[in-house]
Amino acid sequence: MYLKSLEVHGFKSFANKLIFEFHNGITAIVGPNGSGKSNVADAVRWVLGEQSAKQLRGAKMEDIIFAGTELRKPLGYAYVAITISNEDHKLNVPYEEVTIARRVYRSGESEYLLNGASCRLRDIQELLFDTGIGKEGYSIIGQGQIDKILSGKPEERRELFDEAAGIVKFKKRKAAAEKNLAEEQQNMVRIEDILSELEKQVGPLEKQSEKAHEYLIYRDELRGLDVNIFLMEYDQIHTEMEDVSRKQDIASADLENARKEFEETKNEYAQVEEILEKQNQSLEQNRENLTTSRVSLNEQEGNVKVLQEQIRSAGQNEEHYKERLESLQKSLNEAKEEKAGYQEKQDAFDEKLAGIRREQEQLQETLAQTSSQIAEAEREIADRNDEIMKAMTQTTEIKTTQQKFETMLEQINVKRAELTKRVLENKSEAAGLQEAMEEQKAVLSDISDKIEGMDANTVEIRNSMKKLSERSQELEKEHRDTQQKFHMANSRLNSLKNMTERYEGFGQSIRRVMEQKEHNPGIIGVVADIIRVEKDYEIAIETALGGSIQNIVTDNEQTAKAMIALLKKNRYGRATFLPLTNISGRGVNQAQNILQEPGVVGFGSSLVHAEARFDRLVEYLLGRFVVVDHIDHAIALAKKYKHSLRIVTKEGELLNPGGSMSGGAYKNNNNLLGRHREMENLEKEVQAQRDRMRGIVKEQEEGRQEAKELQDAMENNRKIRQELILKQNTAKINYDRAKGDFLKNQDDLDQIRLESQGIDTQKTELTGQLDALKASISDTESKSKENETHLEELNKSLEQLREEEKRLTEKNSEYSLKISTEIQSNEFVAQNIERIDQTMKGLKEEFEATAEDSRQAENLMQTKQQEIESARKQIEETKKSIEALEETIRQESENKDKLSRQHKDFIDKRESLSDKINELDKECFRLNNQKDKMEERINSRTTYMWEQYELTYHAAEELRTETELSMPQMKQEISSLKGKIKALGDVNVNAIEQYQDVLERYTQLKTQHDDLIKAAGVLEGIINELDESMRKQFAEQFAEIRERFDKVFKELFGGGRGTLELLEEEDILTAGIKIVAQPPGKKLQNMMQLSGGEKALTAIALLFAIQSLKPSPFCLLDEIEAALDDSNVDRYAQYLHKLTKDTQFIVITHRRGTMNAADILYGITMQEKGVSTLVSVNLLDEKDVVN
Repeated sequence: MYLKSLEVHGFKSFANKLIFEFHNGITAIVGPNGSGKSNVADAVRWVLGEQSAKQLRGAKMEDIIFAGTELRKPLGYAYVAITISNEDHKLNVPYEEVTIARRVYRSGESEYLLNGASCRLRDIQELLFDTGIGKEGYSIIGQGQIDKILSGKPEERRELFDEAAGIVKFKKRKAAAEKNLAEEQQNMVRIEDILSELEKQVGPLEKQSEKAHEYLIYRDELRGLDVNIFLMEYDQIHTEMEDVSRKQDIASADLENARKEFEETKNEYAQVEEILEKQNQSLEQNRENLTTSRVSLNEQEGNVKVLQEQIRSAGQNEEHYKERLESLQKSLNEAKEEKAGYQEKQDAFDEKLAGIRREQEQLQETLAQTSSQIAEAEREIADRNDEIMKAMTQTTEIKTTQQKFETMLEQINVKRAELTKRVLENKSEAAGLQEAMEEQKAVLSDISDKIEGMDANTVEIRNSMKKLSERSQELEKEHRDTQQKFHMANSRLNSLKNMTERYEGFGQSIRRVMEQKEHNPGIIGVVADIIRVEKDYEIAIETALGGSIQNIVTDNEQTAKAMIALLKKNRYGRATFLPLTNISGRGVNQAQNILQEPGVVGFGSSLVHAEARFDRLVEYLLGRFVVVDHIDHAIALAKKYKHSLRIVTKEGELLNPGGSMSGGAYKNNNNLLGRHREMENLEKEVQAQRDRMRGIVKEQEEGRQEAKELQDAMENNRKIRQELILKQNTAKINYDRAKGDFLKNQDDLDQIRLESQGIDTQKTELTGQLDALKASISDTESKSKENETHLEELNKSLEQLREEEKRLTEKNSEYSLKISTEIQSNEFVAQNIERIDQTMKGLKEEFEATAEDSRQAENLMQTKQQEIESARKQIEETKKSIEALEETIRQESENKDKLSRQHKDFIDKRESLSDKINELDKECFRLNNQKDKMEERINSRTTYMWEQYELTYHAAEELRTETELSMPQMKQEISSLKGKIKALGDVNVNAIEQYQDVLERYTQLKTQHDDLIKAAGVLEGIINELDESMRKQFAEQFAEIRERFDKVFKELFGGGRGTLELLEEEDILTAGIKIVAQPPGKKLQNMMQLSGGEKALTAIALLFAIQSLKPSPFCLLDEIEAALDDSNVDRYAQYLHKLTKDTQFIVITHRRGTMNAADILYGITMQEKGVSTLVSVNLLDEKDVVN
């Protein structure tokens, strides 16, 4: 196992992503002070879990994130990852490589990663236990830790020795066991307090339970008497109600017959009224059609006039087209005449041009003859000049002197030619240099533009990352808020579900029956579970239901009977059952009239929702309750119907038949109807919050992905920018070099020009001397006078010939000018001919278009004339249609009068039947009112039985007992029982159950208390075993470390002695450790008496001793040899090589001896201020260098 690589990005001065590759042996990290070498050690310490910013040389954890420079903005996070080779599987994970990473953001969020998966710091610590790796271990020794080992108190050195002895994991286990023991002891104290309280409750509850048993006996006797009286009164009232029902049936039959007759009359009336309505509609439709036809007739006549006007307009256009055609034909004729005139001019020009060209050719022949004469004269003059030159060479002395000067002049000319050549070469080189300089300047400018563009792009990316960061924070806040709302809603939902499942708010007997639902499919559920109500009507429906809300619905009476037997057998209490096979609905008379009353919302049965199979049940429970908006309308409605209705308001007030009123809610009502609605709303809310959280997580993931992409883009920009900066520097150097070469070239050119000026001066002097020689040969010139005279004559003749040549040349030019002028005139005439051709073409096209328009106008006139004929025919048809409609309207008006008379007869008959129906309706209402009062008496007794005993009639009938007592005697017995119950005083009926619950809880807690005592004993035993194991192991390992320390001390110091001592009279597991050193030639003394170098070497000896005993996979040393002299550095490096057999070393140093011992060197520099960069160098052995 060894450290393979270290990756840092954004950590302290490492703004850019850097990867350090490590191998076996010694890797040295070097660099100047302040370059960021020690940040490598801080990065490794931090990724292994360091939580103290002070240990990382910072004030707060945010300080480890790259803070920016003058040229760079701060980064938003720091990231460090180390990769460890695990081929030997010393780490207990199934991977060949283990990558531990840590990331922290400026917002304070951080995360640990193990092979890319999120994990806890504890997971990493447990993974590295007993390996020597970790922030507390001896695998990372920083600059300050040497001083801490030497100058610290003996107790402060324990961590290092505990890690080396391998007891850290035992200490952590002991700490965990002690923590568990403390928790168990706290739990014991808490349970003891609860047991003490429960002991105080058991005694009083036992007495209350006995009193409650006596009360229940009296209550059962009282209930039996109340049941018998209730059943006797119930049967008596039902007999009376049957008599009233027979009378009500007769009246209802008569009323139904009258209503049928009324309906038949009403239907006949409706038929007549429908026919009359159709007749009216038909009449009205025909009248509308008549009006439409008349309007259409007017429109058609108007259209005929419009068409006539269009024909007249088309005729005028036809005349205009004819005039235009004549005009166009005239223009065409004129253009043809103009073209013929120009054609004549063009022919005349061609004839004149041919004559001028003939004259020019004759002139050119004369000019050629003159030129030939001039050439002959020039040849003769040349011959004469040759004779004169021959005469001049006759004087030898003059020739010798002239030759000497001419030689000197020739040398000057050669030198002059060389200088001219150098100037040309210099200028050619200057042009090349200037071109190179301009090229480098263009390259430099192009690179600078790219860098500016890259910087602008980087700014945009940073702005985008800033926006992403802000959005991420907003999403995080929204996620926390949404999560909080989700947990609150989910908690409330779970609470409601638990309450619903446990049937909290229902009676004990109800809960016991509902427990049997899974085993008995005949149990459908309580009324509250079956019906659903809108929130606005919950209070009204709960008030109307009263105790019935807790009634249990079963499929048939057999299921209900079986459940009643269960309640009796186990004395669970009583419950009311509603078998669907026995239930029938009850309606209300005059229902339609009641619904029309002010404030009436509807009947209770119409305001609830349930499955179709429960319709009769809903009608039975709520069909007779009228729901109104508020109590004022309820009072008015009750008075109008003489207090014969059951009315309930939305706020919960109840008006009973007979005039009684009540408010509030029944004692057993616990908003049972609202639970399901609230659960449904909460489920929707929980789902919405869950979906929103998923959406936020998805958006956060997308944001992180986009941020990663932006980070990669910015990293890519940074790399490209670095390359461009390098190219910019290269281009700038090339430009400066080219500019320097160009300036040097200009200096050389100036020097050449100075030399050329000197040569010109010498040439002038020689020319003067030659002029003197010419004066001396004047005699020779006189001899040639005759030749010169003849030469003058020849020259005069030549001059005359040249004048004649000049005159002929000028005349030839005049002819050329005339030819050019004639050609231009001819071209002007040709252009006019072309222009006339274009004009004629346009006139012909316009002529053809106008002719076409004329033909279209004539066709249009014919078409419009046909439309007029068609419109006149349509006008005749419309007039006939109007006459037919007028006849139809007259006939329909007569039919309407007949139907109106028949309609009046039906109205009289309907009024007569309506009076009869009202009389019968009043009789039915009187009988119904009488029946309702009887039902009110039954309901009053039923309500009493429900409120007192939660019994319905069917349940009470099963409890009927045979008795010889009359009704007065039973009432007297009831009064006696109520007196006995009153004498008992306040009775806690729940005391029986409470006593059982407290007793059960007391027994359970007593058992837990005993278990905790046993668990505490087990933990204490574990702690003692750990202490014993740690003492034994530490003693053995400490002795081994002490022996190895003395051995390494002697090797590093070249003698002497070193030892370790435990402080006396202290526990071996907590005792401080004293380091005693005796360098060669000195007395045995304490560490504080040693020099700085001796202290450092002593600490290094201790570290090497621990490494040799228990080698860590890798060890990072941060300038621990800084205080050593060169000789000690060499010994330190030699011993370091010995340890590389088992340990990989990464040393941060600036000592040459350590560098020489390293296998690989990494250089840390700051090419850019505040940003650390990396340079890698491989060192070869001396043998390799020789080879």
